[in-house]
Amino acid sequence: MQRGFEDEVANREVAHKIYQLRQGAGLSQAELARRVGTTQSVISRLENADYEGHSLAMLNRIAAAVERRVEIRFVLRKRRLQTA
Repeated sequence: MQRGFEDEVANREVAHKIYQLRQGAGLSQAELARRVGTTQSVISRLENADYEGHSLAMLNRIAAAVERRVEIRFVLRKRRLQTA
């Protein structure tokens, strides 16, 4: 159950980051799609918090389209509190 929740949070964060990046660049979904070489519906799906298919390749394409790069970090998971 915890793993599923963590996955949902990660998907929501990636979707939100894509949205913020696009908005910050002053682009519509259609404009970003043209720069990336995809369709507006794909960008819409990537910005959906429920979408689970984000790929590093697509994230790199989006970053390049707005003159950015992708950075990846590995962080420790938060430990659940143990009840006595």
